[in-house]
Amino acid sequence: MIPDTKIIGRQKDARSVDGVVGAPALPQEQEQEALAARLLRDYDAGAFFFASPRRTMLARGVFATVPDAGGTNSLEGLPERVAAVLDASREAAHDIPVAVGAVPFDGKVAAQLVVPMTIQRAGPMVFDASAPSQSPLGSRYTLRPVPEPAAYMQGVAEALKLMQEGPLRKVVLSRSLHVDTAAPVDLRQLLHNLARRNPHGYTFAVDLPPHADAAPGSGRRTLIGASPELLVARSGLQVLANPLAGSAARSPDPVEDQARAARLMTSPKDLHEHAVVIDAVAEALRPFCKTLDVPRGPSLVSTQTMWHLSSRIQGELKDPSITSLTLALAMHPTPAVCGHPTALAHESIGRIEPFHRGYYTGTVGWCDANGDGQWAVTIRCAEADEHTLRLFAGAGIVVGSTPEAELAETEAKFRTMLLAMGLGLNAEVQP
Repeated sequence: MIPDTKIIGRQKDARSVDGVVGAPALPQEQEQEALAARLLRDYDAGAFFFASPRRTMLARGVFATVPDAGGTNSLEGLPERVAAVLDASREAAHDIPVAVGAVPFDGKVAAQLVVPMTIQRAGPMVFDASAPSQSPLGSRYTLRPVPEPAAYMQGVAEALKLMQEGPLRKVVLSRSLHVDTAAPVDLRQLLHNLARRNPHGYTFAVDLPPHADAAPGSGRRTLIGASPELLVARSGLQVLANPLAGSAARSPDPVEDQARAARLMTSPKDLHEHAVVIDAVAEALRPFCKTLDVPRGPSLVSTQTMWHLSSRIQGELKDPSITSLTLALAMHPTPAVCGHPTALAHESIGRIEPFHRGYYTGTVGWCDANGDGQWAVTIRCAEADEHTLRLFAGAGIVVGSTPEAELAETEAKFRTMLLAMGLGLNAEVQP
């Protein structure tokens, strides 16, 4: 099992259990909870925030930036470029050689990875469930789906036809929801709401550059969300991946909710979808691992809005020079966010989806100079600027899928962001 220690500090060149920075004597649990809450309160746009079920991280400032490779694929050679920047930072006596940020779905856009000036860490966040929730938006907003629901279902039908006619076995098709607000978006409150509603997931906020076609002087963008899915974590020689594939919406009725969970565990369509993902993840990790433990079947995990089929894959590395980012890119994109075969699914996504995903279905997290790190799959998220948010949700299309069911799945997955924004599912959508 990957340790997830509670640490804070800036001790130079000291190795902790999770391989990041020095570990002084651990504060008491209540002090750690208070510190985690303070880190969330201290978040401002432009900082990097990442919270796992056991650890909270706030990184600020930029000591060094990982350069883009140029060319047609920004992901090519990325682990080597990160390692070089981390080595240079350590040689420059920087006492926090950790790279943080976001990696895109594909190499059409550049990864956003930096070595921060400061990092603060604490244990998990704890919230008062009875406290009232505040909306991060004003009272005036509009919502616009891209593509329209009918067009999305047409895309699902097109994907099913491709499966009937050729070797495509799975493709993940996504849609977006554009939210325009009259008042500025309160990112800190949105992040707080996401963390409060998703204590067992990976809550994140990453600074992004303005769009290439943005007007001069446009404000920064932020990638913000609460992912339920760990792509990979590395601590020393220990590796953990926790892919999710196969989903069902939660129900407010407890009896129906349990019935949906039971149906998911026995659904041939969802079990097949899950097996495709697990096989691909295991195949990607095996060349790096001396041992690899792959469960025979999935278990159930839940968020506030969804049930998921889950498998925890654990292994031991052959070589300590293999970094968490190397492992993440070897697995990325998994069939859980792209499809199978990967190249054919990626081509189909480019043909059917009416937008480029950018950082959605990429990965977000951190990697230190020792190679340890944690990377979550960038789902249940939005790209935000001062007055707009672009939400994303996707569904895995396999033989047996129906356009209506996949549309309903994306609507259920939008709920993570919509509920955190205080909008609910009955918000008025503009055509």
